[in-house]
Amino acid sequence: MALKNKINVKNTIVELDGDEMTRIMWEMTKEKLLTPYLDMDLEYYDLHIKHRDETEDQVTRAAAEAIQKHGIGVKCATITATQERVKEYDLKQETKSPNATIRSILDGTVFRAPIMVENIIPANRNWKKPIIIGRHAYGDVYANQEIRVSGPGRTELTFIPDDGSQPVTKVIHQFKGPGIVQGIHNTDASIRSFAAACFAYGYDRKVDVWFSAKDTISKTYDTNFKNIFEAEYESNWKAKYDAANLSFFYTLIDDVVARIMKTEGGVLWACKNYDGDVMSDMLASAYGSLALMTSVLVSPQGFFMYEAAHGTVQKHYYKHLKGEKTSTNPMAILFAWTGCLKKRGELDGTPDVSDFAAKLEEAALETIENGTMTGDLVKISTQGESAKAVFMEEFFDAVKARLESKL
Repeated sequence: MALKNKINVKNTIVELDGDEMTRIMWEMTKEKLLTPYLDMDLEYYDLHIKHRDETEDQVTRAAAEAIQKHGIGVKCATITATQERVKEYDLKQETKSPNATIRSILDGTVFRAPIMVENIIPANRNWKKPIIIGRHAYGDVYANQEIRVSGPGRTELTFIPDDGSQPVTKVIHQFKGPGIVQGIHNTDASIRSFAAACFAYGYDRKVDVWFSAKDTISKTYDTNFKNIFEAEYESNWKAKYDAANLSFFYTLIDDVVARIMKTEGGVLWACKNYDGDVMSDMLASAYGSLALMTSVLVSPQGFFMYEAAHGTVQKHYYKHLKGEKTSTNPMAILFAWTGCLKKRGELDGTPDVSDFAAKLEEAALETIENGTMTGDLVKISTQGESAKAVFMEEFFDAVKARLESKL
């Protein structure tokens, strides 16, 4: 049933379509749960791996620039090309991660938090509240340069100043045989934006902020992160945090990994790029499922991109191509759209849009809590065998029925 008078989404949303099974769920989310009820102006970009290859990845850059123009984007999961994917899709080359490209252009911070459902208990019994991961979405290994060393020789790290002053060179390693070498970078400006975004998000969510790195080993690179975080906190946030009874502390990443297991949650864990990539997947799995994790890229310029935190669900896609039904979990994709709509409604001053998104989230959560869920959740549900595992299409239909009862 479609609404006679659809809810008007006032301003443009940038839509970034993706790959494989998530592309199928993406279209189904729009068809069943969004377009019957919303009048949306969607600026569409097809980030299918083949189209990215055909456009020399220009489509990805154009999508990021569109988010800068319109303020809000929502992104489906995409394939990052490997040698195997180049052969599978007959690509011209291994393209870069589209997420890395977009994050580099927007210079944002990725915040990921679990979608908590009453009948899905976290694997760690201590976790009663969400643990939010704040991932620095710039630089490090995602914008690296690598060399396969063929034999004996010396590798050096050199900085050549633009002002003509003396270059700085350090020997990385004197190779006696084949090996590998990698160069990574970051900027003070990006780290400062990352720190400010984490403190702002923590303050908004009323949670303590933890930051972790390895400054005892990385005495320049990681120490710079540590120093900038501490300076940003002392200068701009300490008084606010004290007044709100919130706190910030820094410690080594191995210490936080140990501490996080014993906390009840309710903290924002700020991580460097690679650390955040890995730890967000660990938390997602421990909280229940990779499909029960929200993800939003927040740019310091006030741009937002919501996305599913998981991959393209390749195995289910191959089954789909054979005509087989799958019990694929669309919750993260659904919450990417609702997060986007809530923020669009907030920025546009259209509470009816935000209210619709909240009702859609409620309908999805209630569907699971009443025992209708996809197969991945049945295995970890407190309802055990009484829970009903359904195919993806049936789950969408159950959510749609609950949504319509709320409208």
